[in-house]
Amino acid sequence: NGSALVTHTLCNVEFPPPTPEYCTRHPDEVTGRHCTRCDRPACAACLVQAAVGSQCIDCVRSSRPPMATRVRRWNATRSDLATRTLIAINAAVFVWVILGGTSGVLSGSNFNVRQYNLALREDFLADGEWYRMITAGFLHFGVLHILMNMILLFQLGQILEPALGSRRFVLLYFAALLGGSVGSIVVSPESLAGGASGAVFGLMAAASVALHQRGINPFQTGIGTILLLNLLITFAIPGISIGGHIGGAIAGAAVGYCMLQPQWQRTMPWISWVSPIAAIIASFVVAYSIV
Repeated sequence: NGSALVTHTLCNVEFPPPTPEYCTRHPDEVTGRHCTRCDRPACAACLVQAAVGSQCIDCVRSSRPPMATRVRRWNATRSDLATRTLIAINAAVFVWVILGGTSGVLSGSNFNVRQYNLALREDFLADGEWYRMITAGFLHFGVLHILMNMILLFQLGQILEPALGSRRFVLLYFAALLGGSVGSIVVSPESLAGGASGAVFGLMAAASVALHQRGINPFQTGIGTILLLNLLITFAIPGISIGGHIGGAIAGAAVGYCMLQPQWQRTMPWISWVSPIAAIIASFVVAYSIV
């Protein structure tokens, strides 16, 4: 009958084999997959898992935002970028100093030429070497010296940098660092001074002031305890720059009082920018008047 004839005819039809598809990026690679965005054939090595389906490498690249945008987004996710950068600079300077000679440098029992070229002393400023006000804050004498300072810097940075933002945190850091340099010149003008201790003491003092402003007794917290303990060590152990520690703490407390006020107390938002800059300028003015 008719239906049997049709069935018999279809059963004898020979369909051609499917045409193989090759990966767009690898012409020798046979594939049966396609990019869900451009629909071009792609092999497994050229496909990247997407929210829906898989996309080829070219589509993934074209969908990325510009480099500047990616950098800004990455920076926004790093709340401690400035802290890590400051630690890296201190570590790089320490390595550079070691390359100038390791005899006694690692233990802090001796000086080499590179340490001498970065250290702070009053007569150096009298000779016009004002850069030492800053370089001394990145110089360390021995492994234990830099290790203790960097541990404290990292811990304090985790607290202060998210609250201030990276740029204002750096301003606070340098205000405290220069305050420590001035204090060192005032108390021990004839001694070679160096270290991030002044800046670290400033950060500790600023954090303590911020806690007090928020109704928290800093000496009932770890920050106040560490500050008090380090102050005791400053006066108990010889060879430590008392002026550097006290000067950094004073500068950090004064600037921190202006920068870290709770939002409901702040009537002049610009003071959080002006105060550290004013402290930095004042440090050089005071040092100039002394020298």
